Amino acid sequence: MSSITFIGAGNMARTIGTRAVAGGNTVEIMARDQSKADALAKALGNGTSTGEWGSVPAGDIVITAVLYAGVVSTVAEFGEALAGKTIVDISNPFNAAFDGLAHSEPTSIAQEVAKVAPADAKVFKAFNTIFRGVLENGRPDVFFAGDDLQAKADVAAFIESLGLRPMHVGGLKMAHWLEGAGLLTVGLAGNGVGHGDFALGVNEVDG
Repeated sequence: MSSITFIGAGNMARTIGTRAVAGGNTVEIMARDQSKADALAKALGNGTSTGEWGSVPAGDIVITAVLYAGVVSTVAEFGEALAGKTIVDISNPFNAAFDGLAHSEPTSIAQEVAKVAPADAKVFKAFNTIFRGVLENGRPDVFFAGDDLQAKADVAAFIESLGLRPMHVGGLKMAHWLEGAGLLTVGLAGNGVGHGDFALGVNEVDG
């Protein structure tokens, strides 16, 4: 099993954290508001701990469970405390109208994280194409992107421990397209599907 630190104590940290604990992983919560970290750790139970904001995370895999606008600055703030860690960005940088990405460049939050993270940190994008309700109650495929082969295996093993199927889409530059897929999911929820009780996935067809 994996050792996981969540930077952030909001809804996604609670949702993924619940599955992480159930899957036998060791979980730590960090938040600017220590009371929120303490409350989530208590709610998750099963030995979930808290860490001091900005200190070296206990987890080998660090999930940045904060709003997209704060992800890069948070990683920069932690600085060398994240040296050697696998950093997983789960954010969706949507514009105000939810019909485009907040950045106009062919980049992603995860790619911007890699620019400010320690040189030996491994950065991945994951979980951003899944609505929280589906993540709580379903068994969706989890698309993820990143470069480092060992970290790729570690992230895949963590996803499997959640009872979900990891689907690697390629290197970190594919994170831009995962953000686009997140936008596509929102568009489907508001139009063709008409609700959020679904997830994008891979359906393999026998020849």
